[in-house]
Amino acid sequence: MTRPLAVAVAGLGTVGAGVLALLRDNAALIAARAGRPIAVTAVSARDRARDRGVPLAGLRWYEDPVALAADPGVDVVVELIGGSEGPARALVEAALRAGKPVVTANKALLAVHGAAIAELAESRGVPLAFEAAVAGGIPAIKVLREGLAANRIQRVAGILNGTCNYILTTMREHKREFAEALAEAQRLGYAEADPSFDIDGVDAAHKLAILAALAFGRPVDLAAVHVEGIREVSALDIALAEELGYRIKLLGIAKREEGGISTRVHPCMVPAGAPIARVDGVFNAVVAEGDFVGRIVMEGRGAGARPTASAVVADLIDLARGRHTPVWGASNGALDPTPAVPMERHVGAYYLRLMVVDRPGVIADVTGVLRDLRISLESMLQRGRAPGEAVPVVLVTHDTEEAAMREALTRIAALDAVLERPALIRIEPL
Repeated sequence: MTRPLAVAVAGLGTVGAGVLALLRDNAALIAARAGRPIAVTAVSARDRARDRGVPLAGLRWYEDPVALAADPGVDVVVELIGGSEGPARALVEAALRAGKPVVTANKALLAVHGAAIAELAESRGVPLAFEAAVAGGIPAIKVLREGLAANRIQRVAGILNGTCNYILTTMREHKREFAEALAEAQRLGYAEADPSFDIDGVDAAHKLAILAALAFGRPVDLAAVHVEGIREVSALDIALAEELGYRIKLLGIAKREEGGISTRVHPCMVPAGAPIARVDGVFNAVVAEGDFVGRIVMEGRGAGARPTASAVVADLIDLARGRHTPVWGASNGALDPTPAVPMERHVGAYYLRLMVVDRPGVIADVTGVLRDLRISLESMLQRGRAPGEAVPVVLVTHDTEEAAMREALTRIAALDAVLERPALIRIEPL
């Protein structure tokens, strides 16, 4: 019988325990597909006494996760500690230097240090697999890096954070404000006690940086990603979007533009009939557009023990079979140094919602600012009259440049009839 693939798992949280459970529950199926059994032989976690719902007897236990890399009885190291620094980074680098393949779900590590880690993996001739780092159980990495390898990718976009998608869905379906929807997400375990990593768009930015590197065959570049979160999205904006035929989603978008690649994470209005507009709750979705394949849409659970464990074990099966590709789809020397396109050069349509004093001349003042900056309007929406009181006014623009819209926002906010900072949401025709 072929010798089992000996695996060490560092990090026995939700995902780590899920990996052990999956390898146990589907052992025969996995062995058949891998060509040999896959067995966990060593683990590392902080608390030995904690009950993780999976048997750990007989496994070698390391207090120091980096020590897993030196274990002669380990063939592959699985890093599920998380974080871009500290023991996670030290373990991955130590394992690669020791010539041991690594499987990781660590999007922060790859987004921040992915270029250097890829160079290390290539110099040692060692595979680095990370299907679980983006979109949980959706095989987005394999699709971009392998399934679409013959295509020139034009755009990759997606709902990359289930917490934000759940909050926006709850706001729309139950007419709740952001704070209420966030509190519910925390109560249900969909959001952390400190949710800033999710709701400020950082998590989605990490994932987009990885997808962009794969899609466009370029070094990972987190610093180039423009990032905005969902804290400023209101129930009023969501209701007005519905009235205009849109839904609001936090999207990550990477696109081939004239002069380079743009990467951005921010709330978007997408047409209500678009497939991605109907992806609700904690689900994720990834859309890719290739020159020969056209558009494909992938949807599924983007987090959780079972979907993420599924992706980790898929990588282990590939390694057991001897299947692997360069980290970013091509050798480091063949990566494309295409420059990043700054956000100021983005061109698109915009939704602008103002709270203004209802009095004569206000709209003329606002449209005068837009006229001076050569921004044309597609439509305007105002509901009801309340002379002397605050009323919402919605403006939808034709395509215009981001820099002009930012200047317009500053000038409009300075008008004395405008009572609060205008809300601006970009419109994406996905």
